[in-house]
Amino acid sequence: MAKFFRHKVVEEALRVGLVPVFYNGDVEVAMGVVQACVEGGARLIEFTNRGDRAIHVFNELSKRLDEELPEAILGAGTVVDPPTAALYINSGANFIVGPSFSLEVARLCNRRKVLYVPGCQTPTEISEAEEMGAEIIKLFPASALSPDFVRDLRGPSPQTLLMPSGGIAFNEGDVSKWVKAGAVALNMGSALIRRDLMAEHRYGEVREGVERCIGWIKDAKAVK
Repeated sequence: MAKFFRHKVVEEALRVGLVPVFYNGDVEVAMGVVQACVEGGARLIEFTNRGDRAIHVFNELSKRLDEELPEAILGAGTVVDPPTAALYINSGANFIVGPSFSLEVARLCNRRKVLYVPGCQTPTEISEAEEMGAEIIKLFPASALSPDFVRDLRGPSPQTLLMPSGGIAFNEGDVSKWVKAGAVALNMGSALIRRDLMAEHRYGEVREGVERCIGWIKDAKAVK
């Protein structure tokens, strides 16, 4: 079951503004990545349900974190159906992320008091997800939209909390544009946690990348 109440997860996302996302089938590598993210300032980390036996890797990672890095807030991503969501919640997921919105997953997460972050792309999808309790909306794929979409949507709907995901470049210019437009957090994967860094165990560079990204986000918020 989740260790962190969902309002704490939301607070952490809003405080830091970055949710790194990755997958690796080796528990030791996954542990190294999560530790690097936490040391870099991002306690909220999404592990995606994309590889063979991903749930088993997640389960072992979750247990290791409980013992060695209890401040980490681990969640599961690429979750599209209730049975998968239930498996990850039972393995310790503190939040569930999906590439699309699922009414059934929303109900399950609400029942278990776990934050659900669904992927949406239109005002109607976003509104329907919020009606079912989604507090943060994953704007996905962000590469198909633009920061102007965030700015324009938050005009009539300033209470909507948007987290762009997919296609955000790892540079200050791109990060700043999304944040200045009103994104409350960024969900960044392979541009931030590159495969070569994981393969070569270059966790120090992962930590440095997270630190730099959080710094860009903080600077952008200060002048928004």
